[in-house]
Amino acid sequence: MSSSFATVTCQRTDVEWSRAMVLIDNGILQVTLSKPEGFIVGIAYNGIDNVLDARRKEDARGYWDVVWSKPGIGRNKFDKLPTTDYKVIVSNEEQVEVSFSMKWSPALGDSAVPLNIDKRYIVRRGKSGVYAYAIMERLKGWPDVNMDQIRMAFKLHVDMFDYMVVSDDLHRHMPTVHEHDSGRVLAYPEATVLSDTRNPEHEGEVDDKYAYAMELKDSKVHGFVSSHNPQVGFWLIRPSDEACTGGPMRQELTSHAGPIVLSMFTSTHYSGMDMDTEYRNGEPWKKVFGPNFIYLNSVPSNDEYIPFWHDAKQQAEIEALHWPYDFVESQDFPNASMRGIVSGQLALQNEGNSTLGRNAYVGLGNPGELGSWQFDSKGYQFWTQADFNGNFLIQNVREGEYNLYAWVPGFIGDYKFEGIISIKPGSQIKLGVITYRPPRNGPTLWEIGIPDRSAGEFFVPHPIPAYENSLYVDKPIERFRQYGLWERYVDLYPTRDLVYNVGTSNWSRDWFFAHVTRQTKNGYEPTTWEIVFEIGQVQTYGNYTFQLALAGASSASLEVRVNDDDIRRKLVFRTENIGKDNAIARHGIHGLYWLFSIGIPSNMLVRGHNVIYLTQAKATSPFQGLMYDYLRLEAPPLR
Repeated sequence: MSSSFATVTCQRTDVEWSRAMVLIDNGILQVTLSKPEGFIVGIAYNGIDNVLDARRKEDARGYWDVVWSKPGIGRNKFDKLPTTDYKVIVSNEEQVEVSFSMKWSPALGDSAVPLNIDKRYIVRRGKSGVYAYAIMERLKGWPDVNMDQIRMAFKLHVDMFDYMVVSDDLHRHMPTVHEHDSGRVLAYPEATVLSDTRNPEHEGEVDDKYAYAMELKDSKVHGFVSSHNPQVGFWLIRPSDEACTGGPMRQELTSHAGPIVLSMFTSTHYSGMDMDTEYRNGEPWKKVFGPNFIYLNSVPSNDEYIPFWHDAKQQAEIEALHWPYDFVESQDFPNASMRGIVSGQLALQNEGNSTLGRNAYVGLGNPGELGSWQFDSKGYQFWTQADFNGNFLIQNVREGEYNLYAWVPGFIGDYKFEGIISIKPGSQIKLGVITYRPPRNGPTLWEIGIPDRSAGEFFVPHPIPAYENSLYVDKPIERFRQYGLWERYVDLYPTRDLVYNVGTSNWSRDWFFAHVTRQTKNGYEPTTWEIVFEIGQVQTYGNYTFQLALAGASSASLEVRVNDDDIRRKLVFRTENIGKDNAIARHGIHGLYWLFSIGIPSNMLVRGHNVIYLTQAKATSPFQGLMYDYLRLEAPPLR
């Protein structure tokens, strides 16, 4: 590190605070941590005494938290993980790393989540930020527990940070937390209609933190910029997703009104309780979350955000290039030499033809069933995207045993490599060519949609004007983020449900993005969609196959009938009650992925006119529904 930067110092002080604090200073910024609880209570930067919200309590400015509950007891507990012990791990001119820890014991009862906690903070010479990571551990035999959320949160100076940037396209002046909280609460209570705002452009808009959720693969950096002097940017940089859950397309919260900046590691957002967050039968567990890099910047500019954002993106790329960090002192965080590499090439066999797994998502996760990576929250996951020829390289894999999983845009289903992949320090595993055979029983008769695990290609309506968020008005591809789109279904289909005619209908125009309930004077009722199609000659041997892929489900039940819409008669298929991802209400164009291969006996079809009826049978609220990814009817296998 260049000698032009000040050395890093660490000291204890009681002078400016009501009790003991730890101050880490590198000449660029000064981080103040409560001792021994381990909360970030202050960050001084660029002449600003504290970029965090000093009006909040010390445990509500910069903190880790776990949302947990005891099995059988519905009430969630919100634990900010205050610790009891403080230790300096390393302190020299180049770096300070400190630890705030707590050992759980049965004597704590329900007052603390049953975890051993070690929160670590690192300040380095010449670096405009602080690294933060946490080690959480359950020992064998500890009490059963549900842990539905693990994250890090920052609540920033209210009078400074007013411009939020989540991506190149999603950035705006934000309402204050007071403006959000004082707005009119909508049917989905996390959303409010703003009123009495100091910024005229916010008046009458809907604000909802889920409108700014992003897929993990697209969310490496986000934060806020102060448009007041001095202009400062506050950014959360996540160099690796290895401790996150649900794969690269998993949607999660980012930043939102407050101003609040989040680093979500695990949660039930866009998955519900299908995400496995249950620890049973004394199951031991240990995981390292992070390090994240909390980055602050000050860029000379007359522009309110662009130079700050570009600089933050560049810093995020630098952090990713240096992952895994070699300066982390915990033995639980292995450096690059202690990790392994897996490479190979994914090919496909489809309808007797060979092709390459171009742009496939390939990942390592806990051993499990086909597609189980989507539901696992306990282990590490390592994902990459294959190139145009299906070649993939997964680097920096922690030691352990994994299954290799994959899925390919444009093809249904999941792939799982048979056999355990065991990673040792320095492993270089070359799998060569591996072949995925997507589910298929016969030739395609017709299809609706694109198999990409999203409902984004279907018709997403314009929002109800009273619910509009102006950020998305000129962004048709992001229109699904508008609030209340489920209410537009009845506007578009006031007396009869959706009918799709194969051959003349267009799915981008005629297939509503979400199969939702219908509101009536007496509440809500199920809706039945029709797919109308012609068959020239019915094959009398074997079954036809209806491949039905869902991009999301929320407390729904899908019923399938063929050429008979009488709900009292025999079903071809029924899902019962599936999904709690809330993706429709939370402006997600997908939640969890579901695939069903449904056999249709040939004697149920006729030459000429046929209809498949799709009924979403659960109807007690406006938020129940399905999002389809892709639908395909296959003829019986060729003889």
